[in-house]
Amino acid sequence: MGDDSEWMKLSIDQKCEHKVWKARLNGYEEALKLFQRIEDEKSPEWGKYLGLIKKFVTDSNAVAQLKGLEAALAFIENAHVAGKTTGEVVSGVVTKVFNQPKARAKELGTDICLMYIEIEKAEVVQDELLKGLDNKNPKIVVACIEALRKALSEFGSKIVTLKPVVKILSKQFESREKAVRDEAKLLAVEIYKWIRDALRPPLQNINSVQLKELEEEWVKLPSSPPKQTRFLRSQQDLKAKFEQQQAIGGEQSDEDETDTVAAVDAYELLEAVEILSKMPKDFYEKIEAKKWQERKEALEAVEALTKNPKLENGDYGDLVRALKKVVGKDANVMLVSVAAKCLAGLATGLRKKFGTYAGQVVPTILEKFKEKKPQVVQALQEAIDAIFLTTTLQNLSEDILAVMDNKNPSIKQQASLFLARSFRHCTQATLPKSVLKPLCAALIKQVNDSAPEVRDAAFEALGTAMKVVGEKAVNPFLADLDKLKLDKIKECADKVELPGGKKGGGKGVDKKPAAKAPPPAAEAPHKSSAPPRKTQSAASKPSAGPSKKGKPTSAAGGKSKKNPDSKEITESELSAEVSEELAAGVLPASCIQQLDSANWKERLASMEEFQRAVETMDTAVMPCQALVRMLAKKPGWKETNFQVMQMKLHIVALICRRGQFSKTSASVVLDGLVDKVGDVKCGGNAKEGLTAIGEACSLPWTAEQVVSMVFAQKNPKNQAETLNWLANAMKEFGFAGINVKGFINNVKTALGATNPAVRTAAITLLGVMYLYMGAPLRMFFEDEKPALLSQIDAEFEKMQGQSPPAPMRFTKKATAAEEEGDEGEEQEEDGGGQDIMDLLPRTDISDKITSNLVSKIEDKNWKIRKEGLDETAAIISEAKFITANIGGELPLALKGRLGDSNKILVQQTLTILQQLATAMGPGLKQHVKALGISIVTVLGDSKPNVRTAAMTTLQAWVEQTGMKEWLEGEDLSEELKRENPFLRQEMLGWLAEKLPNMRTVPGDLMLCVPHLYTCLEDRNGDVRKKAQEALPTFMMHLGYDKMSKATGKLKPSSKDQVLAMLEKARAVMPAKLAAPAKTGGGKSSAEPSRSASGLYDIKMNDFQTCYNHTEHIGSLALPHKLWYCVLSQGAAGKKPAAKSQKDEEDKSGPIFILFPNAKEQRIKEEKQLKVILKWNFITPRDEYVEQLKTQMSTCFAKWLQDELFHFDFQRHVKAIGVMIERLESESEATISCLDLILKWFTLRFFDTNTTVLMKVLEYLKLLFAMLNRENYHLTEYEANSFAPYLILKVGESKDVVRKDVRAILAMLCKVYPASKVFPFLMDGTKSKNSKQRAECLEELGCLIEGYGMNVCQPTPAKSLKEIAVHIGDRDTSVRNAALNTVVAVYNVCGDQVYKLIGNLSEKDMSMLEERIKRSAKKAPPAPAKQSAPERSQREPPANPNATFLRKPAQEDPNKLNHARQNAQHTESSHPSIPKEFQLDLDMIEMDQSRVCELPDLVQHKLDELLEPIMIPEPKMRAVSPHFDDLHNSTASTINFVISQVASGDINTSIQALAQIDEVLRQEDKAEVMSGHIDQFLIATFMQLRLIYSTHMADDRLDKKDIIKLYSCIIGNMLSLFSMESLAREASMGVLKDLMHGLITLMLDGRVEDIEDGQQVIRSVNLLVIRVLEKSDQTNMISALLVLLQDSLVTTAGPPMFSELVMKCLWRMIRFLPETINSINLDRILLDVHNFMKVFPKEKLKQLKSDVPHRTLKTLLHTLCKLTGAKILDHLSMIENRNESELEAHLRRVVKHSGNLSGLKSDRGNEKTGLRTEDRMSKAKVSDILSEIFKKIGSKENTKEGLTELYEYKQKYSDADLEPFLKNTSQFFQSYVERGLRVIESEREGKARIQTSAGTHGVDSSLSSNNEELKPAVYYERLKILRQRQGLENTSRDEPQQRPPISSLLSSKPSVASSTDMLHSKLSQLKESRELYQQEHNAHSHSPTHAHTRSASPAANLDDLKKRLERIKSNRQ
Repeated sequence: MGDDSEWMKLSIDQKCEHKVWKARLNGYEEALKLFQRIEDEKSPEWGKYLGLIKKFVTDSNAVAQLKGLEAALAFIENAHVAGKTTGEVVSGVVTKVFNQPKARAKELGTDICLMYIEIEKAEVVQDELLKGLDNKNPKIVVACIEALRKALSEFGSKIVTLKPVVKILSKQFESREKAVRDEAKLLAVEIYKWIRDALRPPLQNINSVQLKELEEEWVKLPSSPPKQTRFLRSQQDLKAKFEQQQAIGGEQSDEDETDTVAAVDAYELLEAVEILSKMPKDFYEKIEAKKWQERKEALEAVEALTKNPKLENGDYGDLVRALKKVVGKDANVMLVSVAAKCLAGLATGLRKKFGTYAGQVVPTILEKFKEKKPQVVQALQEAIDAIFLTTTLQNLSEDILAVMDNKNPSIKQQASLFLARSFRHCTQATLPKSVLKPLCAALIKQVNDSAPEVRDAAFEALGTAMKVVGEKAVNPFLADLDKLKLDKIKECADKVELPGGKKGGGKGVDKKPAAKAPPPAAEAPHKSSAPPRKTQSAASKPSAGPSKKGKPTSAAGGKSKKNPDSKEITESELSAEVSEELAAGVLPASCIQQLDSANWKERLASMEEFQRAVETMDTAVMPCQALVRMLAKKPGWKETNFQVMQMKLHIVALICRRGQFSKTSASVVLDGLVDKVGDVKCGGNAKEGLTAIGEACSLPWTAEQVVSMVFAQKNPKNQAETLNWLANAMKEFGFAGINVKGFINNVKTALGATNPAVRTAAITLLGVMYLYMGAPLRMFFEDEKPALLSQIDAEFEKMQGQSPPAPMRFTKKATAAEEEGDEGEEQEEDGGGQDIMDLLPRTDISDKITSNLVSKIEDKNWKIRKEGLDETAAIISEAKFITANIGGELPLALKGRLGDSNKILVQQTLTILQQLATAMGPGLKQHVKALGISIVTVLGDSKPNVRTAAMTTLQAWVEQTGMKEWLEGEDLSEELKRENPFLRQEMLGWLAEKLPNMRTVPGDLMLCVPHLYTCLEDRNGDVRKKAQEALPTFMMHLGYDKMSKATGKLKPSSKDQVLAMLEKARAVMPAKLAAPAKTGGGKSSAEPSRSASGLYDIKMNDFQTCYNHTEHIGSLALPHKLWYCVLSQGAAGKKPAAKSQKDEEDKSGPIFILFPNAKEQRIKEEKQLKVILKWNFITPRDEYVEQLKTQMSTCFAKWLQDELFHFDFQRHVKAIGVMIERLESESEATISCLDLILKWFTLRFFDTNTTVLMKVLEYLKLLFAMLNRENYHLTEYEANSFAPYLILKVGESKDVVRKDVRAILAMLCKVYPASKVFPFLMDGTKSKNSKQRAECLEELGCLIEGYGMNVCQPTPAKSLKEIAVHIGDRDTSVRNAALNTVVAVYNVCGDQVYKLIGNLSEKDMSMLEERIKRSAKKAPPAPAKQSAPERSQREPPANPNATFLRKPAQEDPNKLNHARQNAQHTESSHPSIPKEFQLDLDMIEMDQSRVCELPDLVQHKLDELLEPIMIPEPKMRAVSPHFDDLHNSTASTINFVISQVASGDINTSIQALAQIDEVLRQEDKAEVMSGHIDQFLIATFMQLRLIYSTHMADDRLDKKDIIKLYSCIIGNMLSLFSMESLAREASMGVLKDLMHGLITLMLDGRVEDIEDGQQVIRSVNLLVIRVLEKSDQTNMISALLVLLQDSLVTTAGPPMFSELVMKCLWRMIRFLPETINSINLDRILLDVHNFMKVFPKEKLKQLKSDVPHRTLKTLLHTLCKLTGAKILDHLSMIENRNESELEAHLRRVVKHSGNLSGLKSDRGNEKTGLRTEDRMSKAKVSDILSEIFKKIGSKENTKEGLTELYEYKQKYSDADLEPFLKNTSQFFQSYVERGLRVIESEREGKARIQTSAGTHGVDSSLSSNNEELKPAVYYERLKILRQRQGLENTSRDEPQQRPPISSLLSSKPSVASSTDMLHSKLSQLKESRELYQQEHNAHSHSPTHAHTRSASPAANLDDLKKRLERIKSNRQ
């Protein structure tokens, strides 16, 4: 088919966008193949199609669309980037595919949706499908529902979120379309499979018939839950498992099933209803009404509202209080049950949000259970059960325990039943021992209750507990029960059915009891190992039932902890006879006889035998009690001989250690031991015995017994020694389990003893206890006398910071104990710190909290509110320690005060809450929801002191409650949701601090994550910073995956940012705290928590460090970053202390750490505002210091940073000293951290300490000297953050400081351009400090003297006006300085100074004139001022930017000033831009043959050539001082500069153009402009329009400025259009506007009238030709055709306009033979078609001139001649060919030109045509060329390859190399180009030189020949010309503009046209000018100076003038 050939050649992506559907179809087919072929999912190839995929699916042609859908599906399946297209593609599928009639299209559309879900985009897909349900087209709705159903059926309810689907489902049942209703029904059935009955409530409101149909369908469904059959990419492991099961045909495991079923909760699917506003307005009045009917009405109204299954959160406090009152006090039981139902409804509807009110209501309900009526009881049960689900058992346990002792059996029974029901909802985790223990104790009491219903309820509760947590956990609490009762409990446990059919915690335990059933009672007592403690005593004495509790054992057991108690050996007391019998069995008879002998020696011998017997006795059969009873036999402990007594005591210790020693045995001997403790000779042995008993029977029990015994005596010696023993024993055994309460009163007695030894011992003991207990211990002694308290405090002070020693001794555990091991651990966890709080005696203050007090707190008058608060504070402080019960009213009242409008009361309330925390201790937990969360709200207060108080209160609460309670439920996330920056930053800071110290967190923490992400992008910088710090701590608990999944709901832009931050946070995530190691009894919990926080400090430090690493170093430092974190985590985990010591010692390492690119990264971040604060302040705030600290932490040695930020200034001096020492050795690293070093020094400028300041200045002088030696140049970033602060110090009062600062400023100008230091000094002159103003003005004078007027920024005029203002200053020194500065200007530029300074008052002017006169007398005419010391320091470079030459040039200032004086500065108010279009004198002088053509010469200001050009610096700059070296954000810089080109201010525009010119002139730099060409051209023609319409008409503007601006624009354009690669980027529309602008300018008569105007117009003429040649030819012809059409339509423009456009077109027609192969004929013919549509032949002929008609005919004729009949194939873009005569015309022309073969042979003779005999097949050509390019690419044959290529091109000059070069690098292309040029010049150089001689005479302005002479020819000619002039001394061989390959390779040159001549002249002009400048820049060899033009020596000036004269005379 004829017209296919055109699009067949296009690339796939272009075909896919083609207008012709067949092309698109073909494109989609190829794309599909391509997508299936690409292996790498991350291949860059995918990126090309990102923007096209939407077009694939929305194609307007149905056939193409089908193929497009297939291709899109393949793309989504295989491309890594496909996720980015989800939203647009799915929305395209919904709107444009689902409405298609073809089933295949819909099927593919659905597949695409499912594939997106598979690549993890479920949420986006679902959103789009749900949006589709609102579409008016029912087809689309049906398809969307179907797609949702398929997604759910394949991926399951975990991936497809059902809540939004269920929400819209009922609406679909109401649709008018049956198809929609049917599809909705299918979807409902599918959803039901997954969530079962949870779907019923949301669908309750649909039509009953439909509901019935659904019910029928639902019944048919199989009961087994469905399974996910298709998996996400991240679920490949599940997929494998699934496939495996499919293969086996097996079932999923149980857990999975239950998991799936439980996944959705009906509550989640419901819409919350807001009921508070719907309540009856008079509810609160009615509920108080006297008539019960009214109250009933009110309640029923509320009951109806609370029946809503889900309620909106709100403040239900008042409603709950009202209902509670009804339940508690209403006499009408019917109302009680209604109120209870309302409470149940509220609890069910609000769920966790009701938890806040639970504490208030539960006590009332429990009390109300005294009601007997079943309906009331049932309503109350329902209410309390519903309430239980909103809170935790822990929070309610206090209330339940309070009613367990109630006299009313109903209350006890119902409380137990409630516990039984509650336990069912618990798990082992939610029912910890700490909660279970007190509840079990209470229930055990009830097991023995007289009322049977109470007993049964207690059994049921205990049984349920046993079922839930397992026997092993409950048994220790049941030790006192007999077997019958235990069996009853077990029986109950077996009956219990837990919800969800899960087996209880006891499932593994059920088998155990059988194994360890109680052993036979007859067995020896010590053998017992059964858990029940009383079995033995019950066995040996049948009468001793459980009621016998008076025995010492049980008494002891009652006092000491249950835990050790359950592990010890229990035995009954033995009578004297039994003891003797047992002893006789193991001791020698003689020993027993001599025990009570009167002779002490016999007694001693008896003891020795006794000892031997005990030592050899078998431990298993040692009757310990019998033996010790023998020892206690008369004389027993009254033994008078100390040797016998010592032996006796030693034997006691021996028996304890060797035998199984029970507390019963201990009771026998303790009295005796205690009695001897104070004995001088026996005391040691007695203490040894006590310690041994401690090991056998546990220290807590022993200590309690011993202390109570010794204080029952009156012997002070014993008391003191006992306390000393106890202090030592605590250290040896540790503190675990010690019951402080047991002996704290005795210690108090000891403190009050008269004997000083006892007091001292007591204080020492307290010191040891303090080690373990910490501060709470002091609370017990607050009432002591001040003198004593100070002694106690002194002792505590000694212990401060010490850690308790590791325990060395342990209680011997009986065999039973080992099985209880894990219980021990848990005991430890719960124990420790918290236990101490439990020991304190607490007061119940609820009776003091009267309703009167509460109403005071809530009064309207703030004074009365304050009174109420004062009273509350007094009650709490008086009670010291209080129980958790403070009434239900007080928390609410205090909560109200936290929101008080009076801030003083808010603070007072916070103080009370702190007090409450200390007083209540752990009981505070139950108030967290009601009161605690309100404290968090206060963190959002606008006053910092209130926020601080709130944070202190919050910390005090958390200390008591732990964090878990706070994180449960939605409360915290609701707070974080508030858009209050203070609240957010305080909260996030608090969470970041607390989370790392937690082992586990509640799942509700996840609710905070979306708000955390919002905070990451908060407007407030501090919030963002805090959110970033909190991120890793959240991740540590929630995991990266969960958190990255949570980003799914964010906007795409936010998502990318947040994911990047998550990646960073992932690298620095703190490790989770491990479960604590099993510390031997002694480690208290205080210690682990201390070390934990230590660990975290290091951790957070790391995080900060690493965080900054990642930010500053970016990808480069990744391995380092990870290593750093791993390293520090390791260190932190093992031994934090060691780490810091090591840091202390090691200061030998480098002080700065060198990171590549770290500084650039910091600069970039500050630029992109990633860093919170820009370094810009009046005085440094803390956040600046903190930010600097974190930035420094990555690249400064830790110890150095500590010194630098130490509060002691001496440390600063020391640190600077070290930096001075290391300056040379670490110069490179110093430079890499330079920005941070300078910032730190700016902070020191704000210190008042002179010592530090002098040291700072000393360092800075050395630093700048080093930078100068290293040839380093400050970046803008470094200078901006340092210079302004240095200038502050120039006004210092001390001379020596000022002198140093001036010296530093002088050095600064060597490493930073003086022209940029100037504005800083100008800012300094605005200071309030007159010294600073004066010094800055002096400094400005020196700069102007040293560097000339060009340092004055932004312009000399503006700067001088500002300086001159100071001549009128009140301060003399400032006036003088200002005058001196102006005089310095006068010395540089003479009288022009008056013009620059503007209008001065007469007085000031006369002062100035006077001063100028005086200076003229003093100074010689050429003011060299070499003597000034500042000047000599400065080595002034030739111009301000010359500081960019790597080293400032040392030039003789005399010469400089001499040159300046010759110059007439008329235009110095503007930056001097060289005239781009001055004529090159060399050229004109040589070329006399063209004299007639010479334009009128303008008298140019030659001094401007000498003026260094002031090219403004780009605003942002990297280390290198070059605009184009800006590797980061080049594009944004270019955009900025381009935007300035179109500026309305001429100066701004000129400066911008100068910058761009500088880039365009350097070939290696010019490519940065690529991509910006259209933008630049648009800015340019906008400026041309602005000049044409505005500037030219403005008489106030100097026309010279306009000419200067025109010159700059044209110069830029010429540079741009000499580079073909850039010129071709210009698009058609832009070229059209540009040509319009240029032609308008050529015809602008106003320009010609201005001086230099002719010159401009000539240059434009030249530029137009350059634009025509170099632009993309297709775009150019199209642009001209459109322009011609426009100009013919509108007759308003100048008549010449269309003529010039046509001239351009003729010129383009002349290029056609060369360019025909590269142009897009289809487009040109489309434009011709459009033209002919507007101007048919008839209309064209009617025009005044026939030129347009002829032009068009010529164009078409030429095209036909060049392409032949094929031209008819190029009409594909024309939709309706009959609209114009184009096709007919072309056919005519083709016909006329005879047969095609003739045409071909004609073409054969043309330059561009291939000769017929040389024609080859395409395939062969490409083979030959690929061979040649292979050679060029190989190292060996590259030269040969280039030669072959050159010859090949000579032979086949139109061969197309484009395909071979297209995919190669820029470097390779330029290499080939250069190689060909070299060969060409070698072969043709001489011939060309000869040819060129004859070309001078050619003179017509448009040549008839279409061939241009090569630039190389002119280059050769230029060389010769320059050699004649003696100018050829530079070694530059390469021409500035390199021609493109295509032009180099065309065949034989022919005669050049005159335009080419003109063209060549201009390029020579330009080159010679550049060479000329280079020559004068010869003193600098650095590549960075290319844009510097220094002044030429004056000698050349005369030379130039002479040459100019010569030219003029020649002309005449």
